[in-house]
Amino acid sequence: MALGLLLLGLTLLGTLNIQAQGSVPSMMQVPPLNKFPLQPDFQEQQFQGKWFAIGLAQNIFRSKCLSQPAMHMATFVLKNDHTFNATYTRVSDKGCDHRSDPMVPSGQPGQFILGNTTRSENYTMRVLATDYTQSAILLYVFRLKDRVYFENMLYGRTLKLSPEMEMQYIEVAKSLGFSDDHIIITAPTAEGH
Repeated sequence: MALGLLLLGLTLLGTLNIQAQGSVPSMMQVPPLNKFPLQPDFQEQQFQGKWFAIGLAQNIFRSKCLSQPAMHMATFVLKNDHTFNATYTRVSDKGCDHRSDPMVPSGQPGQFILGNTTRSENYTMRVLATDYTQSAILLYVFRLKDRVYFENMLYGRTLKLSPEMEMQYIEVAKSLGFSDDHIIITAPTAEGH
């Protein structure tokens, strides 16, 4: 119920007028982070664990060959200093790709920044909505040189969420200005990853 209300709130944010830029690749403008509400009373202990990427919306144009990207998962392990060690694993027909990043609290519960100072990009992760047991919607914003990229992710504790949850996510992503070319629902791999 609470997640449904948060999804409704995110849908109402669709009044934001996110305009597509004329650059190649096609990119959408990124509204200020404070336009995306954080999960009320974020519970870091409950959020930690394994999450499977179910939905993905990005502000860069996706070609048809990328319409079904490799399945991936994120594992968030909470450390004593309230930092998450975030490990991302992508599974494709070419094998597995792993990346680990320290995500440091940024002063607002549910918002984290990349703690690895050896990277040049400015990277923020926001937990927009979660029920902790089934699904979570996150926003990732990263700046690289003169471009700003953002991803709106739907995660599930299992490889498949209900069709209703997937449709709610698609509606939220569209309300934020994403077109069909920018939104995908991932399919589980044959290996079940």
